[in-house]
Amino acid sequence: MATEKKQSGAIPVVGDLSEPQQLYIDGIYTPSSDGATFPVYNPMTGTKLYDCASATQDDYERAIQAASVAFKTWSRMGPSAKRMIFLRAADILEKYMETEAPALMSAEVSGTKHWTKVNAISGVGNLREAASIVSQIKGEIMPADAPGTTVLVERQPLGVVFAISPWNAPASLTVRAIATPLICGNTVILKPSEFSPKNQNLVVRAMIEAGLPKGCLHFLPVSPERTPAITEFTVKHELIRHVNFTGSDRVGRIIAGYAATCLKRCVLELGGKAPVIVLEDANLDDAVEAVAFGSLANAGQVCMSTERVLLHESIAEPFKKALVARFQGVKVGNHEDEPDVSISGLFTPASTKRVQRLLSDAVSSGAKLLCGDVSASGPNLTIMAPHVVDGVTPTMEIFQRESFGPLVCLTTFTTDDEAITLANNSDYSLSASVFSKDVMRALDVARQVRAGSCHINNPSVYIAAGTPNGGVGGSSGYGRFGGMAGVLEFTELKIISLGKSGVKYPI
Repeated sequence: MATEKKQSGAIPVVGDLSEPQQLYIDGIYTPSSDGATFPVYNPMTGTKLYDCASATQDDYERAIQAASVAFKTWSRMGPSAKRMIFLRAADILEKYMETEAPALMSAEVSGTKHWTKVNAISGVGNLREAASIVSQIKGEIMPADAPGTTVLVERQPLGVVFAISPWNAPASLTVRAIATPLICGNTVILKPSEFSPKNQNLVVRAMIEAGLPKGCLHFLPVSPERTPAITEFTVKHELIRHVNFTGSDRVGRIIAGYAATCLKRCVLELGGKAPVIVLEDANLDDAVEAVAFGSLANAGQVCMSTERVLLHESIAEPFKKALVARFQGVKVGNHEDEPDVSISGLFTPASTKRVQRLLSDAVSSGAKLLCGDVSASGPNLTIMAPHVVDGVTPTMEIFQRESFGPLVCLTTFTTDDEAITLANNSDYSLSASVFSKDVMRALDVARQVRAGSCHINNPSVYIAAGTPNGGVGGSSGYGRFGGMAGVLEFTELKIISLGKSGVKYPI
């Protein structure tokens, strides 16, 4: 990005990827107040891409104060004006996703062509969905026993929202973090991932170019070293009314702890360990295809990724054979050299090592690798082939902990009740699937699986724009982002009673 300051509504000229990335505070792109930066690396090669401004506590304070001022006018703007801004932003982001996102996704997060397309469809769709609900933010009129009194219940915006969005689906999840809060009339402080600032800034640029007023949205990347203190300061700030975070359960618990000290509401979409139950009457071809997609999309780096496949013992062997064949046919490699690969590298070498440890520990505990050899390749040792791990039991760490890698664990069962028990033997509660030709039977099973989403004859990696995605507690967090459920999260009820003149009170 160009390094000079830009006034509200002016978009920095896009040039060489090596150009520094700046903060966006109160309508201006600017360096951090102390000039500090941090390097952003290409995870595939390990080489530095560019320097990104690292916001200070003073920068956050200034942004929060500006957002609080902007809230007074943005919260009162009419629904049609807000809708038009969001629809324009969707069109602009769609253009960015075609022209700029492929190179940025490739460089910052090892994004394949397919994953870039998924981000485009989801991000643009979520902006348009948010635009559609702006006139549906409704209250009600309630009857009152008091003579001459009318009671109104309004749904009002909260104020300044702190949004923290991750790197793995940078455009899509950034839109999700800011869209519903903004359309409800809140203003937003956005902290992007330190791994993908420029990808996430595409969303900010689209909103600015679409005409979002000055002060409504602020973009403040932070270095890893500064992140803990800045996050605590912002979550606990008296003008921050709500926090949303998408990321690991470890960090989610820290943020929830900060928020609890000041009794502040949060939406936390955290980890996942999605189970897929394959009943004995399932269409195995469909189930194999869905498991392959659900476990390998973005190399398994999706919170809804299929990580556990629970197989009825009668169909276990043919399923395993078909799944291994499907996995072995997936094209894996360096997306920078082979643009058509389906799986490229993980986002850090440390992530690769964590996945390797989980696999090695499982094998040493009695599990068997049907596919994959636990090795890593590529310039930065981040590329891993798909792995199928058979004979996994609930006592193994790989059954219980999110891997965020290209692997799937297989476990057998004999009854529906046993399958449900296995599925629920996890602290995660985000997503699941059930495969059966008997839809009513699958529906009965799905209703008993502890998950915020349970799909029947569909992959676990599925969420349509407007649906209320989120977990139901534990390591998947709580709260919902999409549709009217998102409106409930990012607004509050206000009771207003209207009294008639001349009422006499008994005192």
